[in-house]
This record gives sequence, C-alpha cells and structure tokens, in this order.
Amino acid sequence: MTMKRGNVILLVVAAVLLVIGVPFVLLLAVLAAVPSSRTLPEFGPGIGYLTVEGTITDSRLFIRDLKSLEQNPLVKALLIRIDSPGGVVTPSHEIYSEIVRVRDAGTPVVASLGTIAASGGYYIACPADLIVANPGTLTGSIGVIMEFPVVDRLLDKVGIGVEVVKSREHKDIGSPFRRMTPADRALLEGLVLDVYEQFIEIVSLEREMSDAETRRIADGRVLTGRQALAAGLVDTLGTLEDARRFCAELADLKSPARLIHPRRRFSLRLTDLLEVTAERALGLPRFPRLSFVWP
Repeated sequence: MTMKRGNVILLVVAAVLLVIGVPFVLLLAVLAAVPSSRTLPEFGPGIGYLTVEGTITDSRLFIRDLKSLEQNPLVKALLIRIDSPGGVVTPSHEIYSEIVRVRDAGTPVVASLGTIAASGGYYIACPADLIVANPGTLTGSIGVIMEFPVVDRLLDKVGIGVEVVKSREHKDIGSPFRRMTPADRALLEGLVLDVYEQFIEIVSLEREMSDAETRRIADGRVLTGRQALAAGLVDTLGTLEDARRFCAELADLKSPARLIHPRRRFSLRLTDLLEVTAERALGLPRFPRLSFVWP
C-alpha cells in the first residue's frame, strides 16, 4: 500500500521539527533549573580588563587591545592587572602614555598589582586613578639599568679576534668584543641617568610626591605592597577582586561588574616566536638597551 505524497511530506516536516525541537526544549529545561541570576550572561556596561605579564619588550599588543576596549561603548572603566618585573624603556613608556591618554579622556583606570610589578611594571601603573597592591606584592625598583656581555677574554683563550673599523671612538660602544673605556662608561652613565630622571619625574607627577620624597625611595630598592603603601607608591592594599570592586565604584557600576576582554587576533610570525624565546624564556636581549627591570 502506497503512502500518499501529502502524508510523506507531513512525516518529513514532523521529523525535522522533532530533531530541532527536542534539543531546544531540553535547553529551556536546563536554563529553568539554573538560578535566575545565572541563567544568561549579562550584556550591559562593564569594565575593560587588560593584563601585562612577563618582561615588557613590546607595546603593540597591549595598545591594540587597549584601543579595542576603548572603541567598545559598553566599557565604562579599565582594570589593568600587572604581573611584570619591568622591561625595556621605550615600550614601557608607550604603554604608560596610552594609559594617560585614556585616563585623561575620562575613563577611570585601576591598576591591580600581582606577584610582582617592579620597575617598568610600576612605571605603567603610575597613571592609574587607583593603584591596588597585595600586601606581599614586590614593587618599586625605581631605576634604570643597561647591561651587555663582554666576551673578549673568552675569544682570546680560543684564539679568535675581531677587527673593527669605526668612524669615531664611541661608534662601537657596548661591543661585546672589547672592554669599556672610562670615556665609554661616562657616556653610558649619562644616558642611564637621563632616563632615570624621567622616571623620577613620572613618579613625582603621577603620585603627587615631591622630588625629595621620590628620590628617597628611588634607589632601585624593591618594596612589598605594604611598604609601598607607607611610601605613597600605591593607594590601597587588596586583591584583584577588590580592585574590580573599586573600579566598579569609580565607574558607578553595580558590583560585581562584568569584565570585558579585548577581541583577540591570531598572529604567528617566525620572528615573534624567536624573540619571545630569547627574551622571555632565556632572558637574552637582542641588543644592548636601556631597561626598567628588576633584578
């Protein structure tokens, strides 16, 4: 007995509805069983969340993420979690400058200091409206360092030499193939001290401290969060969740405010992988340079 064509169509439609409808009904049942406060994620205003982890060697990713959050109309404040011993001077200053720009445009900024936020890690926290440190956070280390290897004695032992032709006496300053002269050292010390003075100015400006107050603790020493609070380098002690609550209060958001993460873009370049391996895994810079870093 042959089934009529109309009945076949009805059966097919019923099967499709069954396949689609059963999972949907099950999903509604699961959501109904969950407490109302957790049924669906909140999609209202929130706090932009950024992290700075490890040695600071490049500012581009942070700035890209910062601008991504800045363009999101739902972001009403920024919470920056810092867990870094510092890093190279230029990217540290570029990150600092972008945070200043966003803050001055009216977006509240809170910095949460993790296990370590020293030297350049503290430098980028300075422009925050509120700096929150854990009592045991290692921070401070206000200072500048420049270092490079010297291998001339090793080359002498293995019988290898390097011939250098240069325009003037300081053109190969910092070369690993010769010892530093007194004139070289004086020149490099001038560079380091000039950047150090810039660090002093930033801390004095952002923390509203006198030059003398800043210099008293700007000898490279590392402080705990509690010591930093007493010295005026941070505003209060607290955890990341405390910092999140403070950030919500500054933005007039209901606590706990949701965290909004920047859009991630995948990028894979061989040079990036090599630099990350050398800089972060081995701690080897590609060339001599000024650094806000500890130790």
